[in-house]
Amino acid sequence: MIPSLVRRCLSEVAGTFLLVGIGTGGMVAGAEAGGVPQWGLAVAWFVAVSLPIVLCIRISGAHLNPVVTGALAMSGRIAPSEAPVYWAGQLIGAFLGSLSVAALVGRAIHIGATLPANGDLLRTFLSELAFTALLVVAVFVLADRGEGRRRWRLLLPGGVVALATIAIGPWTGSSLNPARSIAPAVLSGTYDGLWVYLVATVLAGAIMAVVWKPRAVDRLDRGPGRATVDR
Repeated sequence: MIPSLVRRCLSEVAGTFLLVGIGTGGMVAGAEAGGVPQWGLAVAWFVAVSLPIVLCIRISGAHLNPVVTGALAMSGRIAPSEAPVYWAGQLIGAFLGSLSVAALVGRAIHIGATLPANGDLLRTFLSELAFTALLVVAVFVLADRGEGRRRWRLLLPGGVVALATIAIGPWTGSSLNPARSIAPAVLSGTYDGLWVYLVATVLAGAIMAVVWKPRAVDRLDRGPGRATVDR
């Protein structure tokens, strides 16, 4: 039985809450403690992405990211009419996550807002574009080929985010997700370069949606997370 759209929206709220809460919470906690190695942040973000995917994928597909939802809709992997409900859930979850971090952990480094290092907008744009495209590729592989034996493909998106945290985190904060950038930016009043993250990530999702169409469209499959285990 397909979960209702309301239930799927609530799943996106909960999943994005965990993603932003764990990921930016690790960043803020590290800053409050005087710093944390980049690999430590990568581990935190791997958990922040992978945990809600495992928990929510059978309910909503665990998009957790407006760009992922948009790319799935544009490519025909989900019904476009469902996208606004997913986006609403993701933004609500992101704001709840950032509010929790501010209340429970602190407001250091602008509650984990993403900022271009040294104001380098071009490097930020290209980095976010490239790694967001790679994230969408990981999601499409999961969506089209299923979870795999022992559900190992569920770890692909988290692996991409962890890699991005190491590779471009020092330059961009490694967003790859508009909701993850918008919430701490708004709550901390930090808007420097925010538009770059929004444009780069959305453009990356649109490009991948155009060039990578599914071989078979199943409207009843809520994006990533088909339970096939034949490969």
